[in-house]
This record gives sequence, structure tokens and C-alpha cells, in this order.
Amino acid sequence: MKLLCAVLLCTTSTAIAHASVTHSTFGKLPNGAAVEIYTLKNPSVEMRVMTYGARVVSLATKDRDGKMGNVVLGYDKIEGYLKDSSSYFGSVPGRYANRIALGKFTLEGKQYQIPINNAPNALHGGPDGFASRNWTGKEIPEGVEFTLVSPDGDQGFPGTMTAHVRYTLAGNTVRIVYSATTDKPTVVNLTNHSYFNLAGAGNGTILDEKLTIDADKFTPIDATSIPLGNLAPVAGTPFDFTKPETVGSRIDVDNEQLKHGKGYDHNFVLRGKAGVLRPAAKVYDAKSGRVLTVETSEPGVQFYSGNFLDGSLIGPGGVKYVKRSALCLETQHYPDSPNRPDFPSTELKPGQTYHSETTWTFSN
Repeated sequence: MKLLCAVLLCTTSTAIAHASVTHSTFGKLPNGAAVEIYTLKNPSVEMRVMTYGARVVSLATKDRDGKMGNVVLGYDKIEGYLKDSSSYFGSVPGRYANRIALGKFTLEGKQYQIPINNAPNALHGGPDGFASRNWTGKEIPEGVEFTLVSPDGDQGFPGTMTAHVRYTLAGNTVRIVYSATTDKPTVVNLTNHSYFNLAGAGNGTILDEKLTIDADKFTPIDATSIPLGNLAPVAGTPFDFTKPETVGSRIDVDNEQLKHGKGYDHNFVLRGKAGVLRPAAKVYDAKSGRVLTVETSEPGVQFYSGNFLDGSLIGPGGVKYVKRSALCLETQHYPDSPNRPDFPSTELKPGQTYHSETTWTFSN
């Protein structure tokens, strides 16, 4: 009996491979500040994340033959990120990920103006948002925690807000935990903006990948990508991913919403109770056999099909990131929520703690 217990204990303890964490300098910013990069590694996954933008730089997983390959878009030097102000590769945008109509919102009777950087709207917190800040990093068990203090008035947002993002790796699952506090009422919406291509970064388009999204409704948008305010059923539309559907099978059909987004660039209303970790999406690539399963505590996920990639951005090895060569599954609150009282609230008050979790699980 003692021998059996010992064997069972050993089996349980080795079932999930523990991740090692190392870090080094990735480069320097124009002001001379050092950018640190952290590597989280176990036999299943190797992920590199850096302080600049709290970004995922690379994420390698196994294909069906056991070969490791990077499945996210990015650059091999800090200079690539500094030159690229439009893609947000791997970053944590903020304070407000996604769009705010005309860059304006009213909170407790006072109107605030965020700089317009996606005319006529504000996108991802403005032109100098969290994606272009050098966060402070520290090692934690099986991962890294990034911290950023955003002062009162930063990009027009009220209150001094302290944000934390934790990346940890356990077995084949990456867990991202976001938290934030403030000293004045403010709004917050954090996400990760990684671009996935499960066949390998720069290896063709994602049009043949199969996608499932656990959402019966989505938020239709106007021509400037701001929600109209209603929640529309996906049934009978090109937005129905309740069963696995090939990304490219309906992306170019004659549909007003697809025209507005130049493809898919829409928020999907996830099933279940927000605040509880639950299924959000799944992607399958037949060429590599890789599967990505996404779970989140957020009420929505923004599915973006890489419509504005045009081959002008060059990745490692000279690979061009062409149109629709990756997709994003940005778990978050809905766009323009500060102006939509009927949407789940993004307000954060003093004494409260913003908390959000998302997991990426890889299999083949």
C-alpha cells in the first residue's frame, strides 16, 4: 500500500511540468531605459514576454509531430516594436482596450477627452497607451508579473491607476491575470493583443483555420467600428461560430458588418456569467494539428482576422506579415462601454480591485 501511494504521488506531481523562468535584456528604449525579456519554459511551451508593453514576443508550442514552432506574430528586436505603432503585437493595451467613440465619455457628471488616434475615435487608450510603456517586471513562481503606474490625467483618464499583469505557465496552459486599483473613479479595460497563426508565425494566412466562439450574440458596429448598441443574434449570419467554421469560408460575403470591419473585427457576447472562467473560443489548424483553447472571465471577446496587415511589417527571417496572416481573440469588455450604460460596466472606483483572467491552452 505504501509503495502504491508513493507511485500515485509521484505520478500526480509530474503530471504538469513546472516552468522555468529566466530573464535578460532585450534592448534599450530611446531614453536609455532597458527593456527586460522573460522566458517561461517547460517541455510543452516556451513563451517570451517583455516589459515594453507587457508584450508576448514569441510563443512556441508543439505540432502533431512534436516539433516546436512559434505561433504568434512579433519581432526579434526591440526596434521592430518601436517602429510599429499600429499592430499592437502581443501587447496589453490600456487603460481602455478597444475603441471609445470620439474619445469622449462622462463619469460622475464630468466629461473626459481621450486623444483621437483611430479617427474619429480613441483606440487602445490613445496614442501613448499602455502598449508603449515600459512596465516593471519581476519573477514570480512559474511566471512574471508586470506593473505599471498610470498617473492622474494620463491620456485624459482620471485617477492614478496601478495595473498588474501576471503571466504564468503550467503544463500546456498560459494563464494571464490582470488587476488594477485607482484613487479616483475611472474606467479600465485590459486585454492581450497577441496575433495567432497556429501553422506558425508568417506561415500563410489563417483563412483555413477552424474557429469556434462560445457566443450566441455579437455587437454590430457602425462604419467607424463603434457598437450600434444592440446585441444581435449570430444565427443565420457569417458571425455564427457556435460550431467549428473555417475562418475564410464567409469572410468576403456581401455583408454590411463585414464591410465595416474589412472582415471580422467584432465583439462577441460570450455565454455564461462574466467574472467566472469559462470557454470563450477554440482554434484548430489542420496543417500543424495545433489547437488553441481560450477561456476567460470577461463578458466578451473581440475576434479580429488581421484585415489591416498588408505585408509591410517584417518579422524574423524577413517574413512578411500579409493580410489575414494571423487572428486575435482579445478577451475584454465591450467596445465603447463607458458610453453604453446597458453594457457591462468598465468603471473602477477607489477601494475596488479590477480583476480579469484569461487562459490559453495548447494541444495537438
